[in-house]
Amino acid sequence: MNKNQEILGTEPVGKLLLKYSFPAIIGMVVNGLYNVVDRIFIGNIPGVGPLAITGLGVTLPIMTIILAFGMLIGIGTTTNISIKLGQGKKDEAEKLVGNAIVLAIIVGLLITMVGLIFADQILQLFGASVDSLYYAKSYINIILLGSVFNLIAFAFNHIIRGDGNPKLSATIMVVGCVTNIILDAVFIFGFNMGIQGAAIATITSQFITAMWGLSYFLKGKANLKFRKDSLKLDKSLVITIFSIGAAPFAMQLAASCVQIICNNALKTYGGDLAIGAMATINSIITIVGMPIIGISQGAQPIIGFNYGCKKYDRVEKTLKLAATAATLGLTLGWLVVQFTPEPIVKMFNSDAQLVSISVDGIRKYLFMMPLIGLSMIGSNYIQSIGNAKQAMFLGLLRQVILLVPMMLVLPRFFGLNGVWFAQPIADTISFIVTFILISKEIKSHREKSIEIAV
Repeated sequence: MNKNQEILGTEPVGKLLLKYSFPAIIGMVVNGLYNVVDRIFIGNIPGVGPLAITGLGVTLPIMTIILAFGMLIGIGTTTNISIKLGQGKKDEAEKLVGNAIVLAIIVGLLITMVGLIFADQILQLFGASVDSLYYAKSYINIILLGSVFNLIAFAFNHIIRGDGNPKLSATIMVVGCVTNIILDAVFIFGFNMGIQGAAIATITSQFITAMWGLSYFLKGKANLKFRKDSLKLDKSLVITIFSIGAAPFAMQLAASCVQIICNNALKTYGGDLAIGAMATINSIITIVGMPIIGISQGAQPIIGFNYGCKKYDRVEKTLKLAATAATLGLTLGWLVVQFTPEPIVKMFNSDAQLVSISVDGIRKYLFMMPLIGLSMIGSNYIQSIGNAKQAMFLGLLRQVILLVPMMLVLPRFFGLNGVWFAQPIADTISFIVTFILISKEIKSHREKSIEIAV
């Protein structure tokens, strides 16, 4: 066990959480900014108009599906690496790295092929109209070509952090984001490439981050050594990756399904501009929510390692600190959204009608945002201790079991307001259920601690 791994079980939990969460927060914010920056640039292209934002809104479910597969491989691999290292099984942890590379390539290629072949049908199903289809297709066809790089970049952002090098993980992602911003400006405004320029900038920056992350292991700089024989898929390891990664994967896939249902409801009750408003709202959610995901991911190796070592008191303390930090962060975001939404919305587009719809929608859609912190941290906590089935349930609860029926039913009675208020209702119920399940888990850990002490 090297020094980076040993401190997970000995260093003060607060200091550890800050050390691992801060780079993870930077990494997730940067990862989220890839798409947000594209929307800001595209929304401000002279003469394009608000339909370009609507086109991007239609592509959001596809972007979420790609992210879902990134989480399946990245989080599934990293969680297993942390548990294996906590158990002293370094050889198996090293095999997981090679398997993650192969899985990212295979899945990425499949996404590219299916997406390009059925682009028109998929986009129309996801809410594209005759007017917005051109913008949606112009953007997503290029993004799909970079799916492999996207998955590798996302997976290794997690794995490098699990390897004990969170600072490098954050550095790679920051460089990728800065590259994306610079190339956005060059391609969109310098070369007049419009929405296609934004997509090219995105996949170029993802290629850079993917190659950097890959080289960290290929050049032997990592604590976990890369071996060629680890590229041969091991059925048992793939199953463990998928079983642990299934919860965040299902949650993101569910989010994509909700986005599809939401887009079609918005199209029916509010038209194309309502979809554009939701694209803006989702961008703001990304800015506010990504730091919370970063806190979850920073807590993951601490929880996983200490759970593997049966240090349940450290596991519980990490959970409490992470949940408190997440709730405080979301409360701050809620205050900004409720009291000063217009300046934020105008970053994405200055069209008066689109701004008006967006401001009204964001206040209602994010009304219960402070409660999301416990739901997100709690699901990650259950996942980090290897309870895949319960983690999947919590992941599905908020975005499928509760939200989908509400998205289908409420708009029939309340029109566009039914879409806006479906989310806060789901957030409230999910918070209550998550609190109950986590309380039971903590009680179980305390009983185990007593048994160990005896």
